[in-house]
Amino acid sequence: MDEYIEIKNVSKYYGKKKALDDISLHIENGMFGLLGRNGAGKTTLMKTLAALHPKNSGSITVCGIPIEHTKEIRSMIGYLPQDFSMYPTMTVEDCLDYLGILSGMKRAVRRERAEMLLKKVNLQMHRKKKIKELSGGMKRRLGIAQALLHDPKVLIVDEPTAGLDPEERIRFRNLLGEAAEAHIVILSTHIVGDIEASCEKLAILGNGKLLWDGNVRALLHEAEGKVWTASADSRFLPQIKSVYTVTGMVAMGGNTLVRIVSDEMPDIVGVQPEQPNLEDAYIYCLHQNNCTDEGGAE
Repeated sequence: MDEYIEIKNVSKYYGKKKALDDISLHIENGMFGLLGRNGAGKTTLMKTLAALHPKNSGSITVCGIPIEHTKEIRSMIGYLPQDFSMYPTMTVEDCLDYLGILSGMKRAVRRERAEMLLKKVNLQMHRKKKIKELSGGMKRRLGIAQALLHDPKVLIVDEPTAGLDPEERIRFRNLLGEAAEAHIVILSTHIVGDIEASCEKLAILGNGKLLWDGNVRALLHEAEGKVWTASADSRFLPQIKSVYTVTGMVAMGGNTLVRIVSDEMPDIVGVQPEQPNLEDAYIYCLHQNNCTDEGGAE
C-alpha cells in the first residue's frame, strides 16, 4: 500500500465562500507541518482529509485509497481536533475503552492498545481520573492516545499545543515526533515554533490558497537578505510599524530593538541585516502573497 497522501486541485465551498482554493499537496511518512493564520483553511483541509467534510472538486487519495471510500479512510486515520472533549465524568481508561468499542475493536485488542498508549502518553498513573479533573496538557495527551488507539496509518492533529504551557508543549511535540517514526503525522497550527521544532517539510495556507510547499530550509532561503534590525527611539515605533512589516520588538532602555521584514533596506539609522528565522520567513511569505487576515471558514 502507498504510504503517502496525494491531494490534487481540491476546492471546498461553504455556501458561496471558497474555504479551499485548488489545493495540491503530496505528504509522505514523517511529520508534515501545515501553517497558517486562524481562518486560513487549515481545519477545513484537516476535516476533509479525515473524511468528515466532503470536497467540492479535485481528488484525494490516502495510502492509495480514494477519499470517497469513507469507511476505509476513517479506519486509517487518527484525528485529534482542536476542540477534543469527552464526557467529563468518564475516567481516562473508560474513555479509551468506550472509543475502542465505537471503533469496533475486540476487547482484548483495545485493552492491550489502551495500556500501551497510556504508558506512551504518561497517563498510566492518572487512569482513574475523571476527564474533568485533567489539566489541559493531560487532555491533549489523552487526545493523542485516542487518535492512535486503532493503530492508524495517518495521524492528524489540529492546533494541538494552543494554550499549553512551554513544558507541556515540548512534551506534546516529542510525542508527535515519536508517532511520526511509524506514521504520517500532519501538524496543523498557527504557532510557528511548533513547526520549527518538529517539521522538516511544511505547507503554508492563506485565504484558502496554498502559498508555500517545500522544506523549511528552502523557505528560510527565500527570506535571506530580507530581514533587518534597528535600535529605534520608542516614540517613532508607530511610524515604523505603519511603513514596514515588523516581526519583533524588544525594549532596551529608552530604545526598542525592532526586527523588520522588507525587500529593501529600511530607511532607519543604524539598520543592520539579520539572518531570517522561520517566523521571519513565514511572515515574508504572507507579505509576498498579499495575504490578509481574511480566510476560509475554519
